[in-house]
Amino acid sequence: MSEALPRVAFFGSPDFAVPVLDAVRAHFPVVLVVAQPDKPVGRGLKLSAPPVAAHAAALGLPLAQPPRLKNNEDFAARLAASEADVAVTCAYGKILPASLLAVPRFGFLNTHTSLLPRYRGAAPIQWALIRGETTTGTTIMQTDPGMDTGPVLLQEALSIAPNWTAPELASALQAQAARLIVQALTTLKTLTPQPQNEAEATHAPMLSKADGDVVWHDSAQAIYNRYRGVYAWPQTSSTLAGRRVKLGALRPLPGHTGGQPGEVVAVSREGVTVACGEGALELLTVQPESKKPMPAPDWWRGTGQKLGARFE
Repeated sequence: MSEALPRVAFFGSPDFAVPVLDAVRAHFPVVLVVAQPDKPVGRGLKLSAPPVAAHAAALGLPLAQPPRLKNNEDFAARLAASEADVAVTCAYGKILPASLLAVPRFGFLNTHTSLLPRYRGAAPIQWALIRGETTTGTTIMQTDPGMDTGPVLLQEALSIAPNWTAPELASALQAQAARLIVQALTTLKTLTPQPQNEAEATHAPMLSKADGDVVWHDSAQAIYNRYRGVYAWPQTSSTLAGRRVKLGALRPLPGHTGGQPGEVVAVSREGVTVACGEGALELLTVQPESKKPMPAPDWWRGTGQKLGARFE
């Protein structure tokens, strides 16, 4: 008679974690799903369930959405009562207290979208792009009380396509994470934890709105890399003649010369060319405040500005 499969408690919240949950439940019994509480969204501030919670409810899986984990004895008791052998976290979004980590007999496994110890933190996908990385990957680690500091169980690299934005990289990493966590759970008893090298650690803090601001003194490639990283949020934006404008589709012109950083140096039927600290960017679409996205040349004509005007 074969040994019973490990019973899994799954902790996750956003869309990214839904296919990972599906991959786990296709191979292992999921005895509890844990997501963040429902939150108000939109202009009407209507309560909305996180995607993982909505998905688990639709599947009829046991679901918990505790408002806090620290000193939450009721939730710890529920996790223990589920008799989960191991817990899996995937973009759950809350720090796990040490007391909770000890509840399942095999502890917690975390799917992290970077090659740890590089890019520890909340936004590894975005910062890998902002920093111009050409390779990233997925790490399955044993969770400890630190911020992504636990020992590595499995790790696999992924090449980043030159023009991928954060959503496209996330999609590739999502599939990789789903496959690797199943592999880790399948070989759970034979995995050998490897400590991380603290000397190689880098960090990927949560993005702020200011991370979307263009610094025109940077090179065209650096600005483009940041654009890729903040594509979903907060998006790339700048100011011309006191008016804020979001930059939609754009392309770097690294070999372009002439003009001061932020200066509009050319306008064609296709786009608006803006000088950078090195090279230039061609803006293809933009979105002025309170307006819909439009072709950049159409927007430019409506500004009444002349060549030589500068973004701030």
